[in-house]
Amino acid sequence: MSKQYETVFILTPILSEAQAKDAVEKFSAIITSNGGAIVHEEDWGLRKLAYPIQKKNSGFYHIFEYTSTDINVVDVLETEFRRDEKVLRFMTIALDKHSIAYNEKKRKGLVGRKREESTESKTENA
Repeated sequence: MSKQYETVFILTPILSEAQAKDAVEKFSAIITSNGGAIVHEEDWGLRKLAYPIQKKNSGFYHIFEYTSTDINVVDVLETEFRRDEKVLRFMTIALDKHSIAYNEKKRKGLVGRKREESTESKTENA
């Protein structure tokens, strides 16, 4: 049975854009070479961290959403994260049906629209 996962990782900010992109491609290749299929990928770019990690206040955020029938793909990916000194933090979550539906709505732009529309109509009426 195929399971769907979401992995968020933060790369060190001392990398150039090209080095960060190479690291992301490396991790993407690890997923696909171990029987996974990437459903969605998001690059949030350089963001400020909530608290310093390894004396760094920012990092390159990236998210992979992928499916796999083999549970070992997560183990292999996380082992690679631990070995790579470019990675500050990572987190992998197994998605349930509600999370998958939420992510699909978010990709279509349906999440958060009502709140934005209601605030726009309030400012127009004022």
